[in-house]
Order: sequence, then structure tokens, then C-alpha cells
Amino acid sequence: MARKTKAEAAATRDSILDAAEKLFAEQGVSRTTLQHIASEAGVTRGAIYWHFLDKGALLQAMMERAKMPLEEAMLLLDTNEGGDPMQDLREYVMTVLRVTASDPKARRVFEIVTLKMEFVADAVVMREGRREKQLIWMQRVETRLKQAKALGSVRQDLDPVTVANGMWIIMDGLIRNWLFDTDAYDLVELGGAVMDTYLSGLRNC
Repeated sequence: MARKTKAEAAATRDSILDAAEKLFAEQGVSRTTLQHIASEAGVTRGAIYWHFLDKGALLQAMMERAKMPLEEAMLLLDTNEGGDPMQDLREYVMTVLRVTASDPKARRVFEIVTLKMEFVADAVVMREGRREKQLIWMQRVETRLKQAKALGSVRQDLDPVTVANGMWIIMDGLIRNWLFDTDAYDLVELGGAVMDTYLSGLRNC
């Protein structure tokens, strides 16, 4: 059998990832076997092992291929250093909501990570990775809140850690509930209104 070209190998890898995304979204990570993925992609299990060490590595590659909302938001906040801290915080959350609502691939992977990834061995690394990104996200929020306090833009009695946790809970809750029923509300419109209400309660009167 002739060796595959790089283009053919890349196409096979993408077809495996596409199949994995589809099945993970439909039936969850733990219920999806490598044989299921191979059948969906029209390849052998050997082809999967040629590209990925195991299901955990496949999950990692799936995450890396998608434009994830949190990463987009963190990039935005990093490039806006020195701006209005409160406006940055709002835009930080809104970027996550916009990417989730507008990018189908990012939305599907985000749904898998948040709703379809049970606490199984294959998903441990992914869970830890998501938790690490959450902590980084919250640290950036806390930094902006401290800047806002120094500028007198928000109440001095606010605890940055508590406020950052509140923002995460609001954002995560908006997305999770929307993923259950995307027709229930406009994620960006309602998310913007909710964040405006939350942030207005932090400002100095």
C-alpha cells in the first residue's frame, strides 16, 4: 500500500476529529468509543492510533483545533491593557458570548466540554485544562477590578475575588442554559443586559 501524502494524512486526521466532535456532541464522551469514531469517519482504529495516542489525545486535539471563547476573550483583554477597566470587563464577557453564539465549531466543542464530558479517565486532562483556563481568566478579571478600585470607578468595599466569581457564574450560567435551548433567548443581547446590570451595581454612585 502506498504511503499517504501529507495532505491525505491531514485530511484523514480532520475527518477523525470531525467524527469525534459529532459523536461526542450526540452521545457524550464516555459513551463514544474509538471504534464508534472510526466507523463514523470511515477509517480503521489503527488509523486513529496513527494520529492520536488515545481518546484523551483526540480530545485535546479537538480543543486545540477550535477557536475557544475563553482564549479569544483573554487575548482581547491582554491587548487592551491600559483601557477603561470596567469597559474591558464587559467586553471580556461579551467576547465569550459572541464567539459562543457565532462560531458553530467553537459552540459544539464548548458544549462537549461543559455538558457532554463526564468525569472519566479520558477527560481528566481536559477538565484540568479547563479549570486552569478558568483560574487564569479570573485572575485577569481580578486585576482589572483592582485597577478600577485604584481609579475610584467601583466601590472600595468590593472583594475582587468575589466579584470575579460572580462574573464567571453569570457567564457560565448564561451559556449553559442557552446550550440546552438556543431558541430560549438571544445569548448576546440578554448577556449584555445582564452584565450591564451586574456591573452597574459595582460602580460608585
